[in-house]
Amino acid sequence: MKNVTLVLGASLNPNRYSNIAIKRLLDKKYSVVALGQKKGTVLGVTIDDEKKDYQDIDTVTLYLNPERQKDFYEYVISLKPRRVIFNPGAENDEFARLLESNNIKAEVACTLVLISIDEY
Repeated sequence: MKNVTLVLGASLNPNRYSNIAIKRLLDKKYSVVALGQKKGTVLGVTIDDEKKDYQDIDTVTLYLNPERQKDFYEYVISLKPRRVIFNPGAENDEFARLLESNNIKAEVACTLVLISIDEY
């Protein structure tokens, strides 16, 4: 798989935006991996509950509040994604600066909107 999106903060709850994002990414034929608090599957995508050494991550889309993100700073940087999308409620200047200093684009946006306007 190339150009994979990691949905970080993935939920099994179909009403959560992270869950909807997985479905919309799949609808648009993107490769998706997911990490959340509870293990499970969404349309065949396994939500892992432990950090894994995913390969070929292009985009990390964040669905974690800034406080919860702190446990993932080093992990996300180690994946060497091209960009990290801070969805509404996930905005975090500290993490964004850290990403930029590691040559990773920090983008404040809504994954669902980007997909809907074909700007993902």
